[in-house]
Amino acid sequence: MELTAFTSRLGEGQGRLGPGVFVLGDDEPGRFFEFALGDRVEVSQAVDLTGVMLARSAVRLRVPERMPAGFAWEASLAVDGMKYASLRARPGRERIVTDLAANVSKLTGVHVVGVRLELVPG
Repeated sequence: MELTAFTSRLGEGQGRLGPGVFVLGDDEPGRFFEFALGDRVEVSQAVDLTGVMLARSAVRLRVPERMPAGFAWEASLAVDGMKYASLRARPGRERIVTDLAANVSKLTGVHVVGVRLELVPG
């Protein structure tokens, strides 16, 4: 597997760090990488959404103090690759959302549900 900014420290500051904790960026402040617009990482799984009203996730988005002008980090809840809910935080800020929710009440059968971290136009 090629090591990237999202996979270079799996198990240390990235990836599954404990029960219910999955880090998509890096948990250690002050680690810097070069990114391009559209760079992203996602953790997802196939889920039967029949009878399910909401897909939910708890998200903590911590953004570095220095961000290039015109860019922002966005965390989103995606179903079959399409964003259903998202949030952004300002540079140098941390945003904690205990219930990022997507209305999936009209979906039935198995769908891929994921949490995504993406560099977007800001």
